[in-house]
Amino acid sequence: MKPTFTKRSFGAKDEIFCLFQGSLDNLGSLKQQYGLAKNANEVLLVIEAYKTLRDRAPYPANHVVSHLSGDFAFVVFDKSTSTLFVASDQVGKVPLYWGITADGYVAFADDLDLLKGACGKSLASFPQGCFYSTALGGLRSFENPKNKITAIPAKEEEIWGATFKVID
Repeated sequence: MKPTFTKRSFGAKDEIFCLFQGSLDNLGSLKQQYGLAKNANEVLLVIEAYKTLRDRAPYPANHVVSHLSGDFAFVVFDKSTSTLFVASDQVGKVPLYWGITADGYVAFADDLDLLKGACGKSLASFPQGCFYSTALGGLRSFENPKNKITAIPAKEEEIWGATFKVID
């Protein structure tokens, strides 16, 4: 039986949309760091962290994500720049999958069966401790952002398209 995380939040601010699943252990201190109200939740925090990344370049994306502590996965879409920013915690406790749809789009979901229908065998678990950014050109480890991440193709009979490994 796969674990389910009931704490899922969605929010939008300034044409930035965020779907967040899980929880942050250090939400209180991060709210202070970003100057947010005491009642702000994880979604608002991630949106503000993303805005800091976007507006204060060259603020490193790995710094934004590495400051988040807890079990989480999130997807951010910035409508104003058509940018996608996705991340998963270092342990990967919150399930997140990604794949390429038949028409060539990247898709994300916490439900594997949902993606199987859209992506066939072109899907995988989103790598833990990583972030994906269309603005920065792909997938990176937030612990070792300068290291390359390599896809290791799965065997033909397996459902997964690949697993990912950070190369030292």
